[in-house]
Parts: sequence; structure tokens; C-alpha cells
Amino acid sequence: MKSYDVAIVGAGLAGLQCAKLLSSRRGAKILLVDRKTDLTKGVHTTGIFVRKTFEDFDFPSGTLGAPVRNVTLYSPRLKPLNLASERDEFRVGKMGFLYESYLRECLENGVEFSDSTGYAGIETCGGETIVNLEKNGSPFAVKTKVLVGADGAQSRVAKDLNLDENREFIVGVEEVWTNVRLEGEPVLHCFLDSRLAPGYLAWATNDGAEIHLGVGGYRAGFNPREALEEFKAKTVGKIVDLSGANLSEKRGGKIPVGGVLRRIAGERGLLIGDAAGAVSPLTAGGLDPCLRLSRFAAEVVGERLETGDARVLLKYSGELFRARFVSRIWMRRILKAVSNQFLLEVGCAFLRLPLLKKFAAHVFFGRGSFPDIE
Repeated sequence: MKSYDVAIVGAGLAGLQCAKLLSSRRGAKILLVDRKTDLTKGVHTTGIFVRKTFEDFDFPSGTLGAPVRNVTLYSPRLKPLNLASERDEFRVGKMGFLYESYLRECLENGVEFSDSTGYAGIETCGGETIVNLEKNGSPFAVKTKVLVGADGAQSRVAKDLNLDENREFIVGVEEVWTNVRLEGEPVLHCFLDSRLAPGYLAWATNDGAEIHLGVGGYRAGFNPREALEEFKAKTVGKIVDLSGANLSEKRGGKIPVGGVLRRIAGERGLLIGDAAGAVSPLTAGGLDPCLRLSRFAAEVVGERLETGDARVLLKYSGELFRARFVSRIWMRRILKAVSNQFLLEVGCAFLRLPLLKKFAAHVFFGRGSFPDIE
């Protein structure tokens, strides 16, 4: 049975980022596993990076689309509110390309990667953990000092490590279209409609080469695929012409919106990304929290390996962040409760008032996505 310092379950952005940072510490033996055969397929995230992220993190050349400075927010009756920034506020990530770039760096740093590999559970063995895995139907096991769960919103690793689990979700679906005629500067179009996207919104944007169309909302009474088709039929035609366009990719999945979980680490391992609830409760944006929490996790795991003290992992706690998300969690509850189109329309009308328009601009353009560790 092979032994590793760290075993990471899940090679999405969180798992790749954590493996990349840990592998830069020479000498650490790292195993990264993912159930997919191709990381560029079946991407779940919408891939919209906020300014705070691309200002604070380096990205490989060509992995981010054109900058977006303008947002148009639409009421249920499609009355627009235009918001503009003097800065580059959003960039759409070419997530398949980004995953490939991160994986290549991991492999160059000595990370062992096992694709087509599913997680089957754990057993305890003294100070190490036995991780049971399955590759192409064949079971095998490895030993590890630290197990990292980067296995998504409904994490099996969280359950097996007796850590907190996500309880509140929205469901999102997105389509990516190529061969679309694009005119003018890229704009992020956001639609508030409690019927099409209950508790969240629908969106349309371009990265300078492709169009991304999506809807998200709470599962009760919400069929994401049907809502997306209705969204395209009733609203998207007014923004972009899809005739002659090619559908290149479909994405979808659950998004946790209850805020970062409290217990995200024990003495045997920890959680990152969606598994840790590292998503903004208000905007449901998860890429910036994912990168920041993965960086923090890599620092703590590195210290655990250097000191040999498993209790070091307990420094990695969601309690460090929960207090900073109180207002967003309450705003999320308000959005969930607003299911009346008239109230949404009235709310959008108030947002046109100068003071509230500034508030809306702050929500879209502020640097409050996820706090840094001080």
C-alpha cells in the first residue's frame, strides 16, 4: 500500500489550487484523485472571476477572457439598471484550459494524479488514514497523513471525517455558445425574476469570444433546464442573436449558499472549495473563496507536515469567517423569501434611487468577496 503525506479528493479548482501550492513545498508526497477521465469535461462552475481575484492571484496566460466593466440589472418587467465601473470588474475564466494548466504545474512539481478514480471511504490506522479508492472498477487503498476533501457541495469526505456538511443549496445551469456575433464591450446582464430564477438570478455575458447563458434558483418548484429554455426564448434574443451559433458546453450543479461551514477541519483532514461551503451566501460566487480558502488550507497542511502535530489542522476553522458573513447570510434569506414578482419589481425601482444605486454598484463592484486571513 502506497503512503502519501497528503491525499486530495477532487481535482476542480479547489483541489488543483491546493495541490499546486503544496507541491511547491519540496519533499511533500501528494496524491490528487478525480472521478473524471478528462478535467476539461463536465465543468460545474460558471467561471466568472471578480476583480479581487485576478488582482490578487496570478493566472496562466490565455485562461481569462476579456475584462467586463459594465453590468445591466433587469427587473422582472425587463426594466434595466445600468452600472458602470472605471475598473475591470469581471473576467470569464476558460475553465478547461485553466484546469489543464494547473494540473500540468502539479505534475511538474511531482504530484501523482489518478483520473477515473472514485472515493469509497476511509479507515483509521494509528496516526495515518487509509483512503479507499476505486479506479475503473478496481478497488485500491492508500495511506495518508492528511486527507483533503475537495469533492464538491455534497462531500462524502466531510461525512467520513465527521465534519460539517452543507444544508442549503441553489441549483444552477449554464450553456456556453460559440460562433456568436459580438458587438460592443462585454457586459454582464443579470435578470431578477422569481419565476425563472427563484431566490437567485439569470445571467448572460461574454468573454470576448463566447456567450455564457445561465439560470439559478432554489430547487422547490424550479426546473433549471426548462427555466433556461424560457429565459433564452423570452429575454436573450433581445441581447444576443443565437442564430448560427454553436452550443459548445453545458454546465450545472448544486451551489451551497449557507456560508462557509464552522467545522471544516479535524486532526485527520480538512475541506476546501464547495465542500467547505466556500461560496458567498449573497452572490453565490465561489471562485474567489475557493482560491483563498485553498491557499489557507495549504499553509496549515504545510505546517502540519513540518511539525508532525495533527492538532495544527484545527487552526483551519470556519469560525474565522462566519462572523464576517452575517449580513450576507441575512440578505440571502431575504432573497429566498421574495417570491412575488411585484415586490421584486418595486425593489428594482428603488435601486434606481441614487443612494441605493450606489449600494447596488458596491455589491457588484466591491472587494468583499471573501476575507483574507489576517
